[in-house]
Amino acid sequence: MPDVPRLAGFFAVQPPFVRLEGGRVHLRPPDRSDWPAWSELRASSRAFLQPWEPAWSDDAVGKAAFRRRLARYALDWRDDEGYAFFLFDNIDGELLGGIGLSNVRRGVAETASLGYWTGQRFARKGFMTEALRLMLVFAFERLRLHRVEAACLPTNAPSRGLLVKSGFREEGYARKYLCIDGIWQDHVLYAQLREEWLAGRMPTGGIEA
Repeated sequence: MPDVPRLAGFFAVQPPFVRLEGGRVHLRPPDRSDWPAWSELRASSRAFLQPWEPAWSDDAVGKAAFRRRLARYALDWRDDEGYAFFLFDNIDGELLGGIGLSNVRRGVAETASLGYWTGQRFARKGFMTEALRLMLVFAFERLRLHRVEAACLPTNAPSRGLLVKSGFREEGYARKYLCIDGIWQDHVLYAQLREEWLAGRMPTGGIEA
């Protein structure tokens, strides 16, 4: 197994500065100053997001819940278990959504799970398409992963279309795979391999760190 560069271990309480730069959007790890924009966007998009996400807690968009998220994100970054980013518009810096990798498995797997969300007023405008391309650059170049996986509800046609357009292949159907909106639900499974991405990649921007 080749020596794999790690991003973990260089910080204690928050992720390091990493900025993934695209033409219309950029990604960076969230910080405490993002709470007002995050809370407003999530609250205004609640009905749009809830059918596709784990059940929301009573304080789902509160400051305490946000700080708990940040603490978990920081530990995931430190331990090389997950990498969460927020998505911003390059013109005015407005928060558009989030994207990240979780469940990072090293060793014989070198795999992670992809997740993402977009505020309702920014959906289906191409922002997440660019964000996903940036995320794949990070996953395959910076983290040296071999495989990125994703799972979608069968009824989530926009998300399934996004994955296919971004080079993911449908691999199977998992019964009652994840508990979404309080219900164990079936999912369609997708994945993209590093060699597939290398064969079809297009210039997407750069990484600052």
